[in-house]
Amino acid sequence: MQRHTAPYASRPDQSRGRVVPEQEEDFRTPFARDRDRIIHSQAFRRLKHKTQVFVYHEGDHYRTRLTHTIEVAQVARSVARALGLDEDLAEALALGHDLGHTPFAHAGERELDELMRPYGGFDHNAQSLRVLTRLERRYARFDGLNLSWETLEGLVKHNGPLVNAEGDPVGRYRERGLPEAIADYVATHDLELSTFASAEAQVAAIADDIAYNAHDIDDGLRAGLFGLIDLGDVPLVGEALADVLKLYPDLDPDRMVHETVRRVLSGMISDVIAETGRRAVIYRPASSQDVRNMGEPLVAFGAQMRENNRALQAFLNQRMYRHARVEDIMERARRVIRDLFDAYMRDPRLLPQAWRDGAPDHSSDRYARHVCDFIAGMTDRYALAQHKSLFDLDPLFR
Repeated sequence: MQRHTAPYASRPDQSRGRVVPEQEEDFRTPFARDRDRIIHSQAFRRLKHKTQVFVYHEGDHYRTRLTHTIEVAQVARSVARALGLDEDLAEALALGHDLGHTPFAHAGERELDELMRPYGGFDHNAQSLRVLTRLERRYARFDGLNLSWETLEGLVKHNGPLVNAEGDPVGRYRERGLPEAIADYVATHDLELSTFASAEAQVAAIADDIAYNAHDIDDGLRAGLFGLIDLGDVPLVGEALADVLKLYPDLDPDRMVHETVRRVLSGMISDVIAETGRRAVIYRPASSQDVRNMGEPLVAFGAQMRENNRALQAFLNQRMYRHARVEDIMERARRVIRDLFDAYMRDPRLLPQAWRDGAPDHSSDRYARHVCDFIAGMTDRYALAQHKSLFDLDPLFR
């Protein structure tokens, strides 16, 4: 068994358990079992053909949701080990954090949210909860994966509390309220939405930021959306690039990119470990519950790294995510989602047989959510194949 060194680590022998009680095993902890169930789920396998930034036809070496998720899990496990946290829980949360994402990255999510506005909207975090508690249907005794309380809590709250002490939605949910999937679930299984999540969940969340920032640099350079020279004035990245140029002035471009990106990764990881240690000294959390009750995250970047991170995000937002090439393909991808949704809403007979069986009444809001679940679970290439079969055209390439 893993030895925990931090007093505020989540302890598997103190887990709050599962909705459906199960006999736990001697050879793996409840959190390790959660990790394994996520890895063996259908939703996890589908991540290999879901877009991170670039649609699959654009090249074999760009990140997909799956490769991104694996990279997040590696960072999360390394940080958790350095901080003396439960590595299995951190890894499970990292592996499960993107299961609710639609095809075609954030463009698909935005379009599905617009289409679902009359029916409660769409939120990938809430969709992850639906996947893990309802939509995965593999086990004889329950729907979903029957994960431990700590894993479900961490997946829902990894970015912080969802409501304040009075129960009012905060942050991204302040204007529109809690997604129905989350509100309905916590009505019967309280995930304590007004507190922070465990330190392991916070590690998984910041590992997500670290991985996509560093590796989007790599993908953006590979795609030719910007050049190495453009990164010279970007904080952290520019310094890393200057170090590489000083040490290896004749290095070929591919190796130079890798050497720069790995320095960016190491810099961010080292900063998180140092800042978390500093906060642990100040707050002195003595248990995982103390972490939940803190007034700010325990796991965080230091002030300067937060500024560096914002500058890097601003650069990537302008030069990559809003690049004309990326926006063009994503606008076409939104059309795929829109066409499919409209077609299934008009005629339930267009759904595959497995999704027609047991479908809610066509005139009900629940039917719209049923269609949403089907589309959200699609891979990019399955969505394109369904679109081609219904409309005999391929909108991404014409």
